Amino acid sequence: MSLTDKLLTEKYNVAAPRYTSYPTMPYWDTEAFTTNAWAASVQASFTHSNSTDGISLYVHLPFCESLCTYCGCNTRITKNHGVEQPYIKAVLKEWQMYRDMMGDTPVIRELHLGGGTPTFFSPENLKQLIEGLLDGAIVHLRAEFSFEAHPGNTTAEHLKALYAVGFRRLSLGIQDFDPKVQFIINRHQTLEQVREVTMEARRMGYTSINYDLIYGLPLQTADGLISTMQMVSELMPDRIAFYSYAHVPWIKASQRRFTEADLPDADAKQKLYGIGRSLLKNYGYIEVGMDHFALPHDSLLQAAESGQLHRNFMGYTHQHTQLMIGLGVSSISDSWYGFAQNVKQLEEYHRLIEQGELPVFKGHILTRDDLVLRKHILNIMCTGTTTWNHHTEPCEALVFGIERLQALEDDDLIELNFLGLTVTEKGKRFLRNICMALDARLWADKPTTPLFSMAV
Repeated sequence: MSLTDKLLTEKYNVAAPRYTSYPTMPYWDTEAFTTNAWAASVQASFTHSNSTDGISLYVHLPFCESLCTYCGCNTRITKNHGVEQPYIKAVLKEWQMYRDMMGDTPVIRELHLGGGTPTFFSPENLKQLIEGLLDGAIVHLRAEFSFEAHPGNTTAEHLKALYAVGFRRLSLGIQDFDPKVQFIINRHQTLEQVREVTMEARRMGYTSINYDLIYGLPLQTADGLISTMQMVSELMPDRIAFYSYAHVPWIKASQRRFTEADLPDADAKQKLYGIGRSLLKNYGYIEVGMDHFALPHDSLLQAAESGQLHRNFMGYTHQHTQLMIGLGVSSISDSWYGFAQNVKQLEEYHRLIEQGELPVFKGHILTRDDLVLRKHILNIMCTGTTTWNHHTEPCEALVFGIERLQALEDDDLIELNFLGLTVTEKGKRFLRNICMALDARLWADKPTTPLFSMAV
């Protein structure tokens, strides 16, 4: 007998990875990782894919003028804008190290600025950074450039400067408009500020605007979320990321500003999710992958419908590149054959760059089994379906994973057969749990301390 939604939520609300990579970071084999092995994987990926797919660049700009207490990102809080120029020079020097490693002209397919607060930087400095990254490179004909922005400090000059160097998509971090919630998470912006940035971007010709919204925040209520959604519906961004608050105070001490008593319990959190999801669908948004919604004209939805949706450390994207280079402090790179993360401390990052050393401090080179499982986990996260062939890709870890999937079929979360699986409508809420069944490294070494946020 199938379980009710409430019982399903209780059963599957366990700590689970978000699967922006496989293996997930806590299970990287860092002891076997070397910078030379990483460089070789970058060179192999670049040679194999640059001329056909191009590459992606992610630049982490860590500075913020104030600390948002819910945030799990690597940030440096400062009001000293003198940090901008030295950081830009360091990022461009790091990029040159990769350019030397590649040995040929890179084709830039995607470029994303994340943070921190990218719009902490002045428009002039952002333009200098982008022009430096693109100097001597080829911009792909279907390139997409995007950046994350704070509605409270993004000016028309920011929008104009980035538009001039090719940006057409931006993401505004809103989270919630409820004043009580904004106060406790220390994230302040008004509807008027969001409206002004949105309308100005549209006037300039930006083609896709995303709003980030979070459910499960401290002091968040159903009435408050409904009010937030109504305000959002006045502006109708092209896509919306509506995702669960990840409470990880053992990683981010700033989240200790509030306690678990301030958070909605599991039942209340699921009601918030249901309210938000229902309202978004009423407004005309269509669900894409996990936590994302888009209007019919948006490229993210079109990619999902055509089977082209991709997921990496930047989240969902409508284009796939095999090689993604992360630049800046704490950035993560993906060569498909391996992962590498930069050092997390700003001072150490600058020191290594000044010494001419690649600032990676840990990583993982994927095994054959890793590559097989990664493919299936990525398929599930992006398309809700995957197929396997035990003759062409023999993998004992996959066989054990398929056995674990049986319990999810019993709960009507997937349809499972000898050739593959398809996620059911009921199962869309539990994508992370479905992928967990295939996560051989997690099952081989179950965590005894908190590593991940809750799945539901």
